[in-house]
Amino acid sequence: MEDSPAGTVNRATSLLRWYPKEWRARYGDEFAELLISDLAERPRSWRRTLDVARNGLVARMSAVGLGGGALEPRAQARASLASLGCALAVFLAFGVAMWSQLTIGWQWSDPDTTATRAAMVVMSGAVVLFVGLVLLAAIPVGWEIGKRLARRQGQGLLRPTALALACAAVLIIGSHHFGNGWPGTGGHAWSHQGLVPGGVAAFSWASTLWVSSYWAHPSALLSFPAGEIAWMGISPAAVIGLVVGATKTLRRLDLSPRTLRYEGRLSKIATLGMLVFLGGCGSWVVDGGPGPRNLFHTGAIDVGGLVVMAAALAIAHRAVSRARRGGTWQAAG
Repeated sequence: MEDSPAGTVNRATSLLRWYPKEWRARYGDEFAELLISDLAERPRSWRRTLDVARNGLVARMSAVGLGGGALEPRAQARASLASLGCALAVFLAFGVAMWSQLTIGWQWSDPDTTATRAAMVVMSGAVVLFVGLVLLAAIPVGWEIGKRLARRQGQGLLRPTALALACAAVLIIGSHHFGNGWPGTGGHAWSHQGLVPGGVAAFSWASTLWVSSYWAHPSALLSFPAGEIAWMGISPAAVIGLVVGATKTLRRLDLSPRTLRYEGRLSKIATLGMLVFLGGCGSWVVDGGPGPRNLFHTGAIDVGGLVVMAAALAIAHRAVSRARRGGTWQAAG
């Protein structure tokens, strides 16, 4: 049975959605005509659908600086930085959740395995590194945004920047509030208990409370206070909004060649830090043991988190490699 002309156009439009918006704006009309013609000749073809989907995904990978055709050097640098930022956000969401789990046990007791002690020290050091890198990366970008807005040259920057700032405020205020319920409060003192300040550990725990196996156990989840359950839904939405706003801002901001090279150097350090952090997590999950009173027990959520973090690291490495290949950071200048 053949489609009506309107139905053929609708199907062609649906297939075009596999491609990114920028590609559709440039090539969409011409490609749509080809699709409509092919759909008229072959109303049903799974090979055509598969081919469009495959090429559309390649175009999307290229648009975010991870593969496909090469972008112009400065566009490639911005796309790679944005992809690295997204990968790092996913990595830290799960990584900090696992680190927070360790800080709770650490607050109550000395772990009984070297792997757990090493993991705690390595992960804590990496967290300090990530905080420093985020600040160092954000300062020049924020300065550039401020200059553009002051000169009324911030077309397209105001809304994503406002979104990122609003979501960051929600995340900070909410994490500070719900951090008062941190399970590490009142832990027994021991020699190295102060490795991580309680306020920092509580804030990190509250900000990643949504990374939890309780989602798979609704009856247990419903025993939590209503406000805490609401926060477990709001906090990931705030994280997503922060990442989306920051990514759109970075993609629309034409950073100077000097700033791009500077951010490129920081990105290499970030991927190294991700590798170190992942090694610490892995040593705990694989060889840490449950510890005293089962305080350092690992579960399926930790194994799943480790897999997600490894995938995020692979994407981050790919983004940096694409930018580095052919000297993109240098060519951006």
